[in-house]
Amino acid sequence: MAATAYSTALLGGARLAAVPSSVLVPRRNLLTPLRLQDAPRLSLLRAKASDDDTSADELIADLKAKWDAVENKTTVITYAGGAIVALWLTSVIVGAINSVPLLPKIMELVGLGYTGWFVYRYLLFKESRKELASDIESLKKKIAATE
Repeated sequence: MAATAYSTALLGGARLAAVPSSVLVPRRNLLTPLRLQDAPRLSLLRAKASDDDTSADELIADLKAKWDAVENKTTVITYAGGAIVALWLTSVIVGAINSVPLLPKIMELVGLGYTGWFVYRYLLFKESRKELASDIESLKKKIAATE
């Protein structure tokens, strides 16, 4: 009887004819937490691990081979350590700037202003987009040392 009253309330007064009570949503106390087994199961959305060629073992073997191919390991470790220290230092600086009361809003305005200028200068017109693309290509060549 309670299931019928609940279904009537759910449907705005419309009565269901010959619907088993197992189909209806059970009444739940809002103070009790929802458990995973209470959630409806969707058989259409099951995830299954795929059998790709790239597995964790192959990835580790590939990383080991690349590490063995590195000639100057101390330089790589030094650069990695420097990058971690720089990331930490940047985080500390940003935290200190964020603690100053008015400075974060000013920095936000500066960032919005620079973004507006960049869009106007490089993205708004076709000729300037071509100029930006050529600048990026020349920078790529300088970094790759092919120029």
